[in-house]
Amino acid sequence: MLDWDSFRTVLEVARHGTLTRAAAGLGVTRTTVGRHLNHIETTLGVPVFHRTPNGLELTTAGQELVDTARRVETELLASEGRALARDPSLSGKLRVSVMDMVFAGFADVFASFVASHPGVELTVCTSDVYVSLSRREADVAIRLGNAPGDHLVGRRVRRVEFELYASRALAERVGLDRPLSAWPWLGWDDRQGSGVLDEWLTTHAPGARVAMRCSSVEVAHRCIRQGVGILFLPRFLGESDPALVSLGVQLDGQGRDLWLLTLPELTGTPRVRAFLDHVYGAFTTR
Repeated sequence: MLDWDSFRTVLEVARHGTLTRAAAGLGVTRTTVGRHLNHIETTLGVPVFHRTPNGLELTTAGQELVDTARRVETELLASEGRALARDPSLSGKLRVSVMDMVFAGFADVFASFVASHPGVELTVCTSDVYVSLSRREADVAIRLGNAPGDHLVGRRVRRVEFELYASRALAERVGLDRPLSAWPWLGWDDRQGSGVLDEWLTTHAPGARVAMRCSSVEVAHRCIRQGVGILFLPRFLGESDPALVSLGVQLDGQGRDLWLLTLPELTGTPRVRAFLDHVYGAFTTR
């Protein structure tokens, strides 16, 4: 009979599509995943995946295993969450996922939480990629968006608007009275969705030169500070940086709500509740 590790292996391979990425998700080597998968198929007597030039594709038998694994995983994680909620102590591990630009603008809030709650072992994962709270990749997520997700609960903490910033040195060199097309610009890497900004430039700064494209807000922020070019930043980030100056131009229609989110079964966990209350109080007063 197959154990949970077997089901989990099939589930991770199905999610990631390759043995290498599945191994990273499982915290083992690619060889171990391959050996385990071979054992599963030998035990069942049928293939679980088709090996194709485009990667691994589930067979009918494999799909049945994945469907079962998802149901079991959901129940296990929900049970774990309910158990955590019954822990009365304000201590233990807490994993938080947050966008890099939000962490950069509010790093002191995380520092003050750690200082106030020394029993909580806080892990902060900065990424622009949404993690799955239902798979317990994080206990709390701080996200930008106008809809938090039906299966999550939380609070809307503030509205984030974007404004155009330059370094003070670049502003002195170019001149604040010059048209936007006269400035060097930063842009977004195509994988980050460059279309909105490129369309805006075509309309408002025709002929503008994009000096460099960036893959994250953190990289863009550093490049603005160095005078490489100008770009829109969240206002909370630009206003807090004395090396930057606002050019008085907003990116209309691109504002986003900032949400504090968790799973319903974790809302009663003392360390989760303490973190939500602490961050909400700090974010809404700044």
